[in-house]
Amino acid sequence: MEFQLNQDQEAIRDMVRDFARNEIAPYAPAWDEEQHFPRELFTKLGELGLLGVVIPEEYGGAGLGYVEYAAILEEIGAADGGIGLSVAAHNSLCTNHLYLFGSEELKREFLPKLAAGEWIGAWGLTEPEAGSDAGGTRTTAVRDGDEWVLNGSKTFITHATVGDAVLLVARTSSEGSHHGISAFFVPFDRPGIVPGKKENKLGMRASDTSSLVLEDCRIPAGYLLGEEGDGFIQAMKVLDGGRISIAALSVGIARGALDASIAYAQTREQFGKPIASFQLIRAKLADMAMSVDAARLLTQRSAAMKDGGMKTTRESAMAKVYASEVAVAVSEEAVQIHGGYGYTKDYPVERAWRDSKLCTIGEGTSEIQRMVIARELLKAYEGA
Repeated sequence: MEFQLNQDQEAIRDMVRDFARNEIAPYAPAWDEEQHFPRELFTKLGELGLLGVVIPEEYGGAGLGYVEYAAILEEIGAADGGIGLSVAAHNSLCTNHLYLFGSEELKREFLPKLAAGEWIGAWGLTEPEAGSDAGGTRTTAVRDGDEWVLNGSKTFITHATVGDAVLLVARTSSEGSHHGISAFFVPFDRPGIVPGKKENKLGMRASDTSSLVLEDCRIPAGYLLGEEGDGFIQAMKVLDGGRISIAALSVGIARGALDASIAYAQTREQFGKPIASFQLIRAKLADMAMSVDAARLLTQRSAAMKDGGMKTTRESAMAKVYASEVAVAVSEEAVQIHGGYGYTKDYPVERAWRDSKLCTIGEGTSEIQRMVIARELLKAYEGA
């Protein structure tokens, strides 16, 4: 098993690290304060191939694997969690769902736009009454000749007010809680789809989050992805990869907080010496570093398995729940190391602390991840 990136992967990581430090980190505090989504930044990300990372080159993507993708998200997340979240949602959810299950016609028309950053993609699974229980989807899609007519609402949708299209699920029949749910690609220029309330969030504030409302929104019949009734199954497969991205983002947030703490501890003096010389501070830094490395290894394992075509349901869930909780713990320790200054917006660890919490909630809460892990463990035991 490889525990190091190869030369090409290191070159990609270093390129993204330089970009993130120069083009993201200096502006992150202002974007956070203003809840500003920097669309111009995403044009640059598209030019670098970072908005279609795992999409093949024939569709305008970078044609890279999940190992590279995890390294990319770690670097962006270390600079700003909100931008990392948007990159993850665009890549892993909307764009990847379209690539995995869209018709050849849909893929050739829309994937190049998404991969280039010409279009920003959203993904619509969550509803006011359907969060962890995605089977409770109430948005409906009714066939009317050569069109589908969609009605309902989605909530907590990344890029709902700034994006160009959403890939969402809607109920096409009343059969069962999970059956009868289908997936659709809906450009935002279609009449009948509008953004709703923009959320005023604790963290990840540079990443746009709003509700979506659909009222007699008509789309061509060909905008159905895969077979009718397969939308829930598709969404669960997409989330296996999406959870790798949130794990990588979590590692990035944690590593950014650790880096800031190391730098601060070496320059901040108390009792006539840098606080890095104090045993308790050194113990904190050591524990933080061990946790970040362990989270990265779990993430890299799931990414390597994904690239190898293996099922990663259990491994992705393990990486996601562990890395997200590490991000919360490490960023909190970072605030503690910074003392009173860590509680101000003058230092990045305060923002990292706020950003980290969403990673334990979005794309499946820690509680749901533990249910997934236990289910997979028991299935393996029963089959042994």
